[in-house]
Amino acid sequence: MIVYSGTKREFLADVRSNVIADKVETEVFRRLNRNSPRNEKISWENSLQYMSQVLWDEDIPASAGVAIEYNLPMTNRRVDFILTGKDKDRRDTAVLIELKQWQNVEKTNKDAIVKTRFQHGMKETNHPSYQAWSYGALIQDYNETVRKESILLQPCAYLHNMDFGHVINDPFYEAHTNKAPVFIKQDAIRLASFLKKYVRYGDSDNILYRIEHGVIKPSKNLADALASMLKGNPEFLMIDDQKLVYETALDLAHKAKSGKKQTLIVNGGPGTGKSVVAINLLVEMTNREMLVQYVSKNAAPREVFKKKLTGTKKKTHIDQMFKGSGSYIEVEKDQFDALIVDEAHRLNLKSGLYGNLGENQIKEIISGSRLSIFFIDEYQRVTLQDIGTNDSIRSWADMLSSNVTELNLSSQFRCNGSDGYLSWVDNVLQVRQTANTTLDDIDYEVRVFDDPTAMRTAILEKNRLSNKARMVAGYCWDWKSKKDKSAMDIVIPEFNFEAQWNLTDDGSLWLIAEKSVDQVGCIHTCQGLELDYVGVILGDDFVIRDGFVVTDARNRSSNDRSIRGFKTMLKKDKELAKSLTDEIIKNTYRTLMTRGQKGCFIYSTDKETLDYFKASAICSTEREINNMASPFDGLALNIVAFDEANPYVTHVPVFDIQAAAGGFSDAQIADSSDWVELPDYIRASEGMFIVQVIGESMNRRIPSGSWCLFKSNPGGSRNGKVVLVQHRSIEDPDHGGSFTIKVYQSLKSFDNDEQVNIKVILKPDTLSFGYSNIELADDSEELMVIGEFLSIVS
Repeated sequence: MIVYSGTKREFLADVRSNVIADKVETEVFRRLNRNSPRNEKISWENSLQYMSQVLWDEDIPASAGVAIEYNLPMTNRRVDFILTGKDKDRRDTAVLIELKQWQNVEKTNKDAIVKTRFQHGMKETNHPSYQAWSYGALIQDYNETVRKESILLQPCAYLHNMDFGHVINDPFYEAHTNKAPVFIKQDAIRLASFLKKYVRYGDSDNILYRIEHGVIKPSKNLADALASMLKGNPEFLMIDDQKLVYETALDLAHKAKSGKKQTLIVNGGPGTGKSVVAINLLVEMTNREMLVQYVSKNAAPREVFKKKLTGTKKKTHIDQMFKGSGSYIEVEKDQFDALIVDEAHRLNLKSGLYGNLGENQIKEIISGSRLSIFFIDEYQRVTLQDIGTNDSIRSWADMLSSNVTELNLSSQFRCNGSDGYLSWVDNVLQVRQTANTTLDDIDYEVRVFDDPTAMRTAILEKNRLSNKARMVAGYCWDWKSKKDKSAMDIVIPEFNFEAQWNLTDDGSLWLIAEKSVDQVGCIHTCQGLELDYVGVILGDDFVIRDGFVVTDARNRSSNDRSIRGFKTMLKKDKELAKSLTDEIIKNTYRTLMTRGQKGCFIYSTDKETLDYFKASAICSTEREINNMASPFDGLALNIVAFDEANPYVTHVPVFDIQAAAGGFSDAQIADSSDWVELPDYIRASEGMFIVQVIGESMNRRIPSGSWCLFKSNPGGSRNGKVVLVQHRSIEDPDHGGSFTIKVYQSLKSFDNDEQVNIKVILKPDTLSFGYSNIELADDSEELMVIGEFLSIVS
């Protein structure tokens, strides 16, 4: 998503009119659903004035594209400024410019880390060259359109308030400044020359639009990438605070080996990369020949990681890398160079099967290592036995003479990079009040179901894509199938819904087991792990009454050990018992609802609660659409009749057909009585039109239901292009036809020295199973290429 876009000419006019900051602020509110702090608006005013002075250079084409605040794919981070056009070889190019208000920086001994003054004093942060380069590399990694269409990305940084550049350009940072040069206050002319090198000609091919609406590939799964990481392959690019935490931990590890004991506390919410940084540290410290282990209370992530490594290393080696939090009762002081504790909020007081061994897991981990690292999110404490808090870690570190460093992770990689969705979850569960009371402008799939069977069907369909969709539930049903494998645990009779808990066969490996999608998981087998889609069943322990959350631990199953001791506590201190279990229940559903990278489906056993979620999940645009009858469901552009349109200047026709991304569809008749107004950044031209694509056979490029822009009568070779094809029916060749969208390939041969087509192959491009090529004899009377795919518009 781009907050502001236009041409260089339009940008300079907005700056000259002193409206640029107002326009950006308005778009931030409209698109991101948040107000901009005063200091953020001031930074736009200052930085964009400086950028306009650079862009006044007449050799930078007026038709070059300008984008401000481009949201990076799958994250909550944004590129400050992008200039697009073509270089001297007419190659599509985008220059990514990181803008900084900094006046001075100090050098550190950490790779790509500098120290500069922020609002509350001096602080370590990423070198702007590393930041700009990492943003470009992340776009390259996630955006298939950028990669496949060879759009050149060139990063740089502009520190327009900095007078002296000797520190920021110190040779220590040369590896990063070579990739993304830094320009300071007196370098405005140099920066203009740099821009002219990469943007010699204007943006005539909608580069900004193609980047913004490019096909985003699925983000990597940590467990899947683990084996490659241990071989030294950099599977995950760390940006911003992740890089800072990583470099700080390595620095503390070396300090601890020769000096004072160290403890690092890293706070981070769901999807901020805690486990990614933890595993990267495990790999790097192991490669540096340090004695290091990954530690977690919950067995599920450890067992999944071990399973993924089976066959790559000896089992004894793998087992030594991943340990439970109760493994350090009898270890000697400082026996390990580092212990990396993931999900530290789940640590317990005692260890052992019966919880009667040791003194305190936090104490034992700090005592047994020179460096102890705790990745923690106190909002994910989900049992009464969980003792992991920032205060308790600090207290034990102080008693054991360990120096404490605290850092935060905020870069969001799960939930499609949506901070808005996470805030909505907190608000709807009434964990805390936030501004995100609806899902307006939140790019994350949320669906609320009236029927758990329908939700299971939707999860099964999503699971076909990559075996990364599962159902989970609050622990409100007894585990009957533990003793009787034929028994059903979760039974909702009014919908004929029956399912078993996951633990019977696959145990902690349920989340990755191939045939486990029919089972339902719980908090204990999914915390610390991630899916693409998660379907959550809320039980009677969490209900809404008159708009307020009412939790009741008594409605949990008696098999649930997470609230063990609740009834005794209730007799001693009723208010404390209710307060603690209220927190546990809310945290449980918060954790379950944030396991999905792409979407969350929701069902509640209670009707009033279901209605509450349905009202909260609908966004204002959906409310407007629900009140209007439209034949073009999901097309979020202005649709007008022909007499209101400006044909092929601002509007193009939309056809009421559904191009089948699967096989040929039933006979359909195209009708173009309606016209669509294209966004400002797409230049309409003769022959463009819009149709909807239905099906999964092209889902690597085009999700089912997408409204797509095509260009009719494409010239040149069609081979390798995505095309809309019409196969006319011999029953009625004059009325309608059958349509499909595929990658086009023609097989040719020579006949009397002339090259002729002998066969056309229409290829799917999909992550789903069950699709195959469509092969047709070349016959111009029955096979017609209607248009070439340009982009998704809605």
